[in-house]
Amino acid sequence: MSCALQFIFLIAVAAVISSSLAIKSYAAEIDGVRIWRAPDSTRLVFDLSGPTEHKLFTLKNPARVVIDITHTELKKGLGDLEIKDTPISKIRYGAQAQGTLRVVLDMKTDFTPRSFSLLKHGDKPHRLVIDLYDASTPTAVKTMATVTAPANTAPSNTAPSTTAPSTTATTVRTVEVKPAALPSVATKEAPHDRRDIIIAIDAGHGGEDPGAIGPQKLREKDVVLAIARHMATLVNATPGYKAKLIRDGDYYIALGARRNKARDLRADLFVSIHADAFKNPKARGASVFALSRHGATSETARFLATKENDADLIGGVGGVSLNDKDDVLAGVLVDLSMTATLSNSLQVGASVLGQMGRIAQLHKKHVEQAGFMVLKSPDVPSILVETGFISNPQEAAKLATTSYRQFMAKAIFDGVQKYFNAQPPAGTLVAWNVMNNRSSLPSEYTIARGDTLSGIAKRHSVSVKRLVEYNRLNNASIRIGQTIKIPAET
Repeated sequence: MSCALQFIFLIAVAAVISSSLAIKSYAAEIDGVRIWRAPDSTRLVFDLSGPTEHKLFTLKNPARVVIDITHTELKKGLGDLEIKDTPISKIRYGAQAQGTLRVVLDMKTDFTPRSFSLLKHGDKPHRLVIDLYDASTPTAVKTMATVTAPANTAPSNTAPSTTAPSTTATTVRTVEVKPAALPSVATKEAPHDRRDIIIAIDAGHGGEDPGAIGPQKLREKDVVLAIARHMATLVNATPGYKAKLIRDGDYYIALGARRNKARDLRADLFVSIHADAFKNPKARGASVFALSRHGATSETARFLATKENDADLIGGVGGVSLNDKDDVLAGVLVDLSMTATLSNSLQVGASVLGQMGRIAQLHKKHVEQAGFMVLKSPDVPSILVETGFISNPQEAAKLATTSYRQFMAKAIFDGVQKYFNAQPPAGTLVAWNVMNNRSSLPSEYTIARGDTLSGIAKRHSVSVKRLVEYNRLNNASIRIGQTIKIPAET
């Protein structure tokens, strides 16, 4: 071989080596893979050591989802993923040309895929998220943004794949706003003709979003789900009330989807349960939040972004449609409705805060307001309850116990009941009972610090003797945390 040919050959080899090294230098590693099953979807999350690009496409006969992740290698296998209760029958993977990793999901059922990337944020690594929606999932849910980045993540941190719908597009939903609750008119109708008050209970976070982390790795998502379930049990055991859990498992639901699910359920109240955290471990106390007026105003603007509303917006007899209203009048109608909803939210929030103050220290003695996305419903009174600071060792220790979670759930529901007893929605069993001074079952009361049996008897218009006999107490002694029943008929 001539010197010239040898020189060219060496240059070519060097170029190949250089190209290989360049690919390797830009390579990302998949450090972990997690899978979450929700009632109507499955989420697959890849933790990446760095940003990368991906492409997703589907194949038929048999049904498969193919994900190509460029310049990426898998650090460990996928054999430990639990796919038994998912629509995935098998996961395969292998290296392709130019350092591309191909992951193939063999599917058992019909599905709709969606994918997007999240850049590193705080203690969260770069992530690639694959959502597989069941065939029965509503189309509106499949196309909406479900980015799971922590709050305050800038929109620029989200990079959707080319096959995914834009996560910045606004979908204007049909909105039917219920009027403010009014007392029922006394009537002779039988109680079984009355509906239940529906409470939508939302346990915050879930899935790959653990929420705040407390001492002993106590996770907010676990604490609040337990409280939500306790509260749902109490609600469903109370005549005239029905609980609907927004999240009843360890999976994530987008903030907008939580709010919209409550609206789809035609809930009378939305309660989102959380456990606060702060960099100072001394911070403590429970809180209740309602939407700020600034948040309400911005949400009004979003709902009026287009004229695609095709049904009633303002509820009531016959309804009031927006279709024949100009933007100014439509804005006034929505703003009036949201003002009434916010007023009701503040009232029920104050009632809940008062009951929580009986078992826990309060961070603030008034309902706070902020622009929480999950509270931005135009027609469902909504509150966000911070049950305590999970970052505070003393409060975390309480939140870790079943008994305290039950006390907290009871306090929240006591506040809710107190509010609805004062202004029950028309047409409900609670309204009928209030107007007829009836209750089909006795109520319960949890003893708080400073309570006396005589004080409780006075508040509920019953004698101490009746309370002692009804609860089969040996005497008038009571203890903090003890639950007694208040006779329905006195």
